[in-house]
Amino acid sequence: PRMAQEAAPVLLVVLARLVSSTWHEGSGYYLESHTNEVYAEETPPEPALDYRRVPQWCATLSIHRGEATCYSPRGSSYRSSLGTRCELSCTRGYRLVGPSAVQCLPNRHWSGMAYCRQIRCHVLPAVPRGSYACSAGVQMDSRCDYTCLPGYQLEGDRSRICMEDGRWSGSEPICVDLEPPKIRCPDSRERIAEPGKLTATVYWDPPRVRDSADSVIKRVMLRGPEPGSEFPEGEHVIRYTAHDQAYNRASCKFRIRVQVRRCPVLKPPQNGYISCTSDGNNYGATCEYLCDGGYERRGTSLRVCQSTQQWTGSQPLCAPMQINTDVNSAASLLDQFHEKRRLFVVSAPDPSNRYYKMQISMLQQAACGLDLRHITTIELVGQPPHEVGRIREHRLSLGIIEELRRFLHLTRSHFNAVLLDKAGTDRERYISPVSPDELFVFIDTYLLSEREAARRAQSGDPCE
Repeated sequence: PRMAQEAAPVLLVVLARLVSSTWHEGSGYYLESHTNEVYAEETPPEPALDYRRVPQWCATLSIHRGEATCYSPRGSSYRSSLGTRCELSCTRGYRLVGPSAVQCLPNRHWSGMAYCRQIRCHVLPAVPRGSYACSAGVQMDSRCDYTCLPGYQLEGDRSRICMEDGRWSGSEPICVDLEPPKIRCPDSRERIAEPGKLTATVYWDPPRVRDSADSVIKRVMLRGPEPGSEFPEGEHVIRYTAHDQAYNRASCKFRIRVQVRRCPVLKPPQNGYISCTSDGNNYGATCEYLCDGGYERRGTSLRVCQSTQQWTGSQPLCAPMQINTDVNSAASLLDQFHEKRRLFVVSAPDPSNRYYKMQISMLQQAACGLDLRHITTIELVGQPPHEVGRIREHRLSLGIIEELRRFLHLTRSHFNAVLLDKAGTDRERYISPVSPDELFVFIDTYLLSEREAARRAQSGDPCE
């Protein structure tokens, strides 16, 4: 029998050459044509089931959320007959799990099993200081839009889409603090300088600072004087700068204007000058009127600049000093010069005295320097009853002359002189004529007050 089985294919080949058959698809019948050729008769095979004649061999194939495209050897009407091949696919949004093609086998089963699984992306992680909203969760084509908390800005993709491969498009964005803090400075302000000063003390509250992100302000810096400082006249800019934790910064500024109220500039009187406090004509300044040597002030001595920008009082005059020689004592005479003039008292036995003539001649030539240094000359010349005493053109009585000699210790026997300061104190004595230069050096070195020295330094020497 084994040899017969091995020989069977050869016999079939021979028969195939002798018999030509015609296959009519779908009919189930063969039409054979015979030739006159002689062939060996083969033992007929055992009866077998004709698979091709059974149209419903495998179970009807269907796939949920998908589609099966089948091709049958017997035609499109036989979708599950033996040998039918089906290609499987899924609708959009689903992925095929299993073989992409199956075939109906002789055991009445398909060669494999497959199903459609919904395409889903992983859940997106939370975004620090932000959030996202998705149109369809984690399904395919779902769009997730990102937003950040107030004060933060999005860096990266603003939206991500769940793609067919189950992955999200783009990359995960972050929320960063790029917005500077909000800072508001105090309003600008104007202040009036305080009385007698050129400055004003100005106070203000610190700026209001707020961070829109995390409300944390790292540092606030001030450029300019601190609140409560004294500001000079003019306009000043105060700046504040605030930094948040992300080192974003914001600045603001305001202005402080200090105004000094001023009165009209005072003019010094003729033959006099003015000494003022502060800046001379600002609110609260006090000005004192002073007269040159040999002149007396007539009128108010002090004037004050008021807040109305007007001076108190009126401007005084500097009139020539009136010397009254009709007095009862030498003390009354000298009192007229107290704190006004220095006295240079010259005594000589007679007008023909050589030293006396020399001294008077030098003093006459240095009249400007004497007046500049507030020096008044008193002459006591001769012997009683013809003794003469004079101050310029004013004559002194014999009684006053005698009192002056006793008070100042001046002898009639020879030339002698004495220099008195403005307080009436004996400061220097001479037994021979003194040159104006020597006299002036002594006064400028030892007798000038601070005010006189400052005026001399300011105006110089008009006698040169």
